[in-house]
Amino acid sequence: MKRIYFLIPTIEMTKTIVDDLLLARVNEGNIHVLAKRNTSLGNLPAANFLQKSDFIPALEQGMLVGGMVGMLFGLAAVLIFGSLKLNGVMILVSALFGAGFGAWVSSMVGSSIGSRRLKQFAQAIENGDFLMMVDVPSQRVEGVEQMIKDKHPRAHYEGLEPNMQAFP
Repeated sequence: MKRIYFLIPTIEMTKTIVDDLLLARVNEGNIHVLAKRNTSLGNLPAANFLQKSDFIPALEQGMLVGGMVGMLFGLAAVLIFGSLKLNGVMILVSALFGAGFGAWVSSMVGSSIGSRRLKQFAQAIENGDFLMMVDVPSQRVEGVEQMIKDKHPRAHYEGLEPNMQAFP
């Protein structure tokens, strides 16, 4: 999945684009709209916690770093206590513990800060624009981008995020 970003000047245009995306068979769960605080989006698909925070990237980074640190601690324990017969199990258990602990700690930090990717749109959103994030399979990116550009020339294309998770 890839995420396409558009800044849209009005709520009416945002609603029309959402309708066009739904007619183009983009799942409503893959459309996320972010607006200025206290702006009513009505029935538009609002961006949720996962789109507005760094929870998922922080979780992934914490799991990777924690797993590596845990594996190193397990390896050190095996080297120090070399007489144990369960060396591989000790390394595996410590790596899994490290991955879990790292994911937990870093996801807590990531959930408490706003998305680093969305910071570049903060001023436009404060000025009243609507940020639309559309998650589509790689092979549909060009078609969806072109449809929005053709039908809504005032919608400003803001780029692509290449590595979206297949979940949330």
